[in-house]
Amino acid sequence: MKIYTEKQQIVTAIDAFKDEKQTLGLVPTMGALHNGHLALVEKALKDNDKVVVSIFVNPTQFDNKEDLVKYPRTLDQDVKLLETLSKEHILVYAPTVDDVYDGNTVSETFDFDGLEFEMEGKFRIGHFDGVGTIVKRLFDIVKPGNAYFGEKDFQQLAIIKKLVEKHHIPVNIIPCPIYREPSGLAMSSRNTRLKPDYKEAAPFIYKTLEAAKMRFGTKSAIEVTQWVEKQFESHGLLKLEYFIIADTTTLKTVKRKLNKKSYRAFIAVYADDIRLIDNIALN
Repeated sequence: MKIYTEKQQIVTAIDAFKDEKQTLGLVPTMGALHNGHLALVEKALKDNDKVVVSIFVNPTQFDNKEDLVKYPRTLDQDVKLLETLSKEHILVYAPTVDDVYDGNTVSETFDFDGLEFEMEGKFRIGHFDGVGTIVKRLFDIVKPGNAYFGEKDFQQLAIIKKLVEKHHIPVNIIPCPIYREPSGLAMSSRNTRLKPDYKEAAPFIYKTLEAAKMRFGTKSAIEVTQWVEKQFESHGLLKLEYFIIADTTTLKTVKRKLNKKSYRAFIAVYADDIRLIDNIALN
């Protein structure tokens, strides 16, 4: 499997098979790949002749520099996993920071029509400017026809759709379902850092989301939110950062349920020093 570390290398390779009218998909990742990532790549392989998997820990989307330092980097293992899917049809783009940012590692500033100020945006200042910057640069470099993103980062998915819309980028954004461990815990590269007792406790997050969904059928959004907060108040290990029920279009917190509106519950929890997020469709 060919690994490209410089954007000019991969642009040359992409141009060659685009001349042959082959279709191209992109799966952007920060590495430390797991079965959730592989599910995205499998979907991309079904839809396209070639797939670029980018493996790049993007410094501008980390508001916590310690988290950036600790983020797992496992390129050799990642490549071996990708080779189990295809050696011929996958191209790996694993650039340096300087290659992506041309020596100027700063974020652009974006207007995502307010989506960036909800939920994660309230707790991770500047995060979505970093996300927008790296995704836009990857789209500029790879120029994919399709790009694949998991619904675990639902707010990020909404923001990338807005990025494409506002900047008139010719790419189809393909959302993919959340991939879960047998326990229900949403798969994340950060899960590998969980200590055993926190790993055992973490499935409580999804179980609580499922219970909240059941309650949402008969209770108000405020009542469901208060119930979830009480569940975590009595939990010995997991610390709730936020639980929010939001409109799936605007991502604004719901005050009163309305007919013909689509709602989703979003949660962020600390398991020791590791921050876990998840979400679930409510209707």
